[in-house]
Parts: sequence; C-alpha cells; structure tokens
Amino acid sequence: MTDRAGPIPRAPMSQRAPRPYNLVAELTYRCPLRCAYCSNPIAYRDVPETVDAASWGRTFREAAALGVVHVGLTGGEPGVRTDLVEIVGEAARTGLYTHLVTAGTTLGASDLEELQTAGLKSVQLSIQDTLPDAADAVAGVPVFERKLAFGKQVRALGLPLSLNVVLHRGNLGRIPEIVEMARQLDAHRLELANTQYHGWALRNRTALLPTRQQLEKAAAAVASARRAASRPEILFVLPDYFSSRPKPCMGGWARRTMVVAPDGRVFPCHGASEIAGLEFWSIKDRSLADCWAAAPGMNAYRGFAWMPEPCRSCPERERDFGGCRCQAFALTGDAAATDPACEFSDQHYIVLESRRAAETHNQRPAFVYRGDHLE
Repeated sequence: MTDRAGPIPRAPMSQRAPRPYNLVAELTYRCPLRCAYCSNPIAYRDVPETVDAASWGRTFREAAALGVVHVGLTGGEPGVRTDLVEIVGEAARTGLYTHLVTAGTTLGASDLEELQTAGLKSVQLSIQDTLPDAADAVAGVPVFERKLAFGKQVRALGLPLSLNVVLHRGNLGRIPEIVEMARQLDAHRLELANTQYHGWALRNRTALLPTRQQLEKAAAAVASARRAASRPEILFVLPDYFSSRPKPCMGGWARRTMVVAPDGRVFPCHGASEIAGLEFWSIKDRSLADCWAAAPGMNAYRGFAWMPEPCRSCPERERDFGGCRCQAFALTGDAAATDPACEFSDQHYIVLESRRAAETHNQRPAFVYRGDHLE
C-alpha cells in the first residue's frame, strides 16, 4: 500500500495487542447540539482540539499499517471542522473506508459533494425522534427539519445512509414511525441504539430509562418491521440494564477498536478518558502502534488476568470480556469491578434499583443538557 508520502510501513504488532480493525476519529468535541444523552466526556471543554489535518493523515497511515480498515469521523460534530474535506482526503488516500458520523446540521449539499469527491464512502445521521417537538427537546435545539433535509441530500448523492436513533422512554413507543422515517429517507441501515448510561445519559437516567414493558413492545415492533421488509437493515440490542449478562465493551477492551480524541490521546472506547488512574498515550508524542500496544491504560483490562471473581472463572468471559469497564467505574467507582449489569455482580442491585425506579416513575424530570452545570 502507498500514499502520497510513499510506501506505508507495516508496523510490527505486539504479541499482547490484537489487530485493530476500526479507528474512531473524534475530530472535535464542539457541537451545536446539546443532547441529553451525549457520549462525549463530561469535561469535554477541558480537552483541547490540537490534532490538525496533517497529523490526522499521519495517524490514518499508521492505522492502515496496523491493519485498520475502517475510520469513523465523529465528534462532537465533525462538520464544524473547516478542514474536514482535507481530513477525509487524508483518510481516503490510505485506503481506509471513510464513514462520517454527523448530526447533519452544519453541512449542506455542496459540502457533501466536496466530501464525496475527497473520498467519503458513507454517512451516519442521528435523529432523535419522529415528532419535531420531541426530537428537538432531546437535542436541546430546534434541528429536526434540518436533519431530514440533510438525509435526503445524502441519498441524492448516492451515498449510503445509516440512520441512528437513540432509544429511551420518550420514543420507544414510536418504533413503527421511526422505521417508516428511515424508509422515507431511503436509509440502508437503521440503528435503534438503546441508551447506554454514561456521561450525560447517566445524569439523565431517571428521565431516559424505560420500563421492561416498553422494551418488550419495542422488540416486538422491530421483529414485525423486519418481517415486513428487508430494508433498511435494523439493528436493535437490548440495553445492559435489562440483560442478565453484560455486553462486551466495544467488542472487548482494546481488542478491535481504537478511539483517538481531539487532543491526540488514544483510548479503547469513547468513555475510557473518564476512568481515573489510567495512563493513555498521545499520537503527538508516540507512534499509533505504541499508543495501541504499549500504553498502560490500553493493557489495563486486556485479556483475563485482571478479572476478579466471578468473572475470572465465568464460562462467559471469552464472550463478554467482563462487560463494560466504563460502566463499572461510573456505577461503582472501581473500573475492575464486575459490571453491575451482570446478574452475578455483588453490585447488581444498583441496576435493579434503577429499573424499579423506572417502573414507578410517573413524572419525568427536566433534562440536564450537554454542557449544563459545568464551570
């Protein structure tokens, strides 16, 4: 493989670090939306945006050398970057499949054309709901109509469109309408992403957490939609809080995916920066290969040696890899604890109490929006 800088060297992989397949490039934490379930770090304002297009290009070349095949350009809102076209071009020249994850409010048809010419392959658009007022209430700003127009512009250019709708107690009852919206937009894929309770979503858990009855009705509606038509492809996964076993975090801690933050630090997932006491390295100081294979934080929860009981002797450990470390830290203060979503955790009561509260909760509190109550 070559690019404009010449041959891309094949970096040797550490025996401790598996091959990564996916790079999540968090280009910025700036965003015009204020979503109540935003997955950016709570202290995102403290993270400087210091990786320029040339540095992203070097990172993409090093990622390709490690075996990465897919890059998701995300944020915040990547559309606020004035050098986004250049960044897309840098990624495309390495041969990576270049996918834009956007809220669809900052880019127009001409911007999309430039991105497509630069090498953009597909787009994921987030929409909060099918009802304008409900959608805008979650986003914190009036953007619903602009999002629909953007989705149509994506398809008019022939780019594949994925629609991402984060599910919660306020919109779970509208699965048929959401599916119809995806069909009207000619989306190839519909990601019905049940809220994961990190960051602002954890702060808004009382307002967002559904009841089991809501989830069961939603699952039945998804099954009906899948039987009715093969498109769009519909992804629907039961949220951790209502499963007896945890899901593997990003396919397992630092196993397949790497996340590069706007300041250049490399993480195994979006939320790892908020786990106290872990050391991660930056692409500004070291090679991507070193950041992936040798950083203490990356190796903290790889493999099985770190696991406490009952995880260490659990026959499911090679499937769930101990669950989510960020969730364990957020709920217990100990990132090495058994994920409380697991029924065998001695702190599973935390999840059960939250579910019971959702069943008896009648009046939804006001949302705490992204950025609210920050110094």
